[in-house]
Amino acid sequence: MRPRFHFTAPSGWINDPHGITYRDGQYHLFYQHVPDSLEWAPNCHWGHALSSDLFLFEAQPIAIAPGDGDDGIWTGCLVSDRIFYTSVEQPDLGRGRVRVATPLDAEWINWQKGEVVAETPADVSAYRDPFVFRDGSQWRMWVGAALKDDSAAALSYVSDDLDHWTYDGIALQRSRQDRDPVWTGAMWECPQLLELDGRHVMITSVWDDDVLHYVAYAIGDHRAGKFHPETWGRLTFGDSHYAPTYFQDATGRPCLTFWLRNIADPEAGWTGAHSIPYVLHLDADRLVATPHPGLTAYHSTNTQLQGPAADLTWTGTNLTISSGPHPVATISTTPTDLTLRVDEESWTMPYDAGPVRVILDGPILEVATGSGLMAAAITPTTDVLSITADGDLHHLSSLEHD
Repeated sequence: MRPRFHFTAPSGWINDPHGITYRDGQYHLFYQHVPDSLEWAPNCHWGHALSSDLFLFEAQPIAIAPGDGDDGIWTGCLVSDRIFYTSVEQPDLGRGRVRVATPLDAEWINWQKGEVVAETPADVSAYRDPFVFRDGSQWRMWVGAALKDDSAAALSYVSDDLDHWTYDGIALQRSRQDRDPVWTGAMWECPQLLELDGRHVMITSVWDDDVLHYVAYAIGDHRAGKFHPETWGRLTFGDSHYAPTYFQDATGRPCLTFWLRNIADPEAGWTGAHSIPYVLHLDADRLVATPHPGLTAYHSTNTQLQGPAADLTWTGTNLTISSGPHPVATISTTPTDLTLRVDEESWTMPYDAGPVRVILDGPILEVATGSGLMAAAITPTTDVLSITADGDLHHLSSLEHD
């Protein structure tokens, strides 16, 4: 079963989204793609898709493929009309380079590779995932790194023209041994900086010893190329959300879209999905992600669930999602925790008694609260879901499109 409102590639493996850009009435989505495999492989491509609203996408031809000095085209970003990507070569895949590509046509279908603009410094053991942003009168680029002193870091570069880059040192680093109030691993994948509600937020994916963990963040102040954290937090829980990309939607709202791990349909020939987009805001020293309001355009006017996709808001202690007579997932809460159970597996996250938003879309279940996000794969056996819940079911709507 393929989800309707979460992006999946027509075939093959996908992971990180990146370069989401609103342009000429459409969103361009780029993503890590291995077209001929159901498993990750180092020869990643940049896939490409278009959408008018971030929910329904149309796949486009591959934007950038390995070759011409690249054994893999790994994660990066898009700024103005330039893609900055991680170029990797065998055998040392962990020590990438930052390379540029530019479009050959106005539709951004065909791209031409350019120069390498940054390479792994000597004291760095892993290096990837450039993120470029405006910093006053200059451009600044962060690259995720693992330092040889057992610290995770974001390395900083500056440029006046997006063509010539100068290394500007370490923007932020944190020891792998630090665990209070959240552990952030040995390397930061996809570190990104945004300004939110008058403060600066660093968002990163936590990597350690080839294990992908979760998304963490720091709130603080970025000045003169250095990030000064005031508080640390964790945004995602469970084992699905990872590697988000920051972008602004058509109205300028700050957003994230994540890679959802462990979502697949091998019989249909695809592996991997992307989350729905989330809008970000700060609640004191907490980063909160809320499902993008554009999803409401697909709310059905029917009062009963009509298919395997739904959007609901609930407050209570027990909620069961069933497909026919069979439960496919349960959500339970206590005054401090929320637990999601699917078959024999369960995942727990903090909970503060607020409303729980649940997005169902075929094989995908996403949970959003003020304390964070969680997602899991589910296996409906019919095309209609049913909900049983105590407490208050504030809203329940099928999701439909033509």
